[in-house]
Amino acid sequence: MTEISGAQSYFGSLAQLMERLPFDQIDEIAAVLLNAYHTRQTIYLFGNGGSAALASHFACDLGKGTVGSNGSRFRVIALTDNIPLLTAWANDSSYEDVFAEQLSNFVQADDVVFAISGSGNSPNVLRALHVARQAGALTMGLTGFRGGKMKDLCDRCVVVPSDNMQLIEDVHVAVTHAVFCSIRRQMLRSSAAIA
Repeated sequence: MTEISGAQSYFGSLAQLMERLPFDQIDEIAAVLLNAYHTRQTIYLFGNGGSAALASHFACDLGKGTVGSNGSRFRVIALTDNIPLLTAWANDSSYEDVFAEQLSNFVQADDVVFAISGSGNSPNVLRALHVARQAGALTMGLTGFRGGKMKDLCDRCVVVPSDNMQLIEDVHVAVTHAVFCSIRRQMLRSSAAIA
């Protein structure tokens, strides 16, 4: 009997998890972001740790990877990318305020605030979602486990049904890539129809 390797076991679990994703909810997120592009609303992305890296990555995908021949661009900002401002708020106020205070400067009604948190319970993520809701922004999120407190603060939320943080983070990357590819495909289709 052949023993299953650690890598094979991990990727087997990942493959099973991928089959259980809420694909309709992922498509809804793509539609909301594409609408924000067309209406010139700003998209704010944020999270901690691996989720902070993904916020930056997703902002790069949307900000650069969707630039079409008409020159129109996504208005997208990762709140994780201004290290001096993050550390200033963390030092002078508290770490729980690092995203909420940045949003307070800019967020407007109908903007899109996109939170990423594996647990769904990060205090600074929750505080920022409260600020966004008070401003009348549309709140969206990516989380895992059972959604945590974040789920109820999001107008749209994809919950990866797992309690393994590494699998959750892998799927979060895949979800953002699926959203990005869906948006880019629709933009290319629209460009082709106009030409």
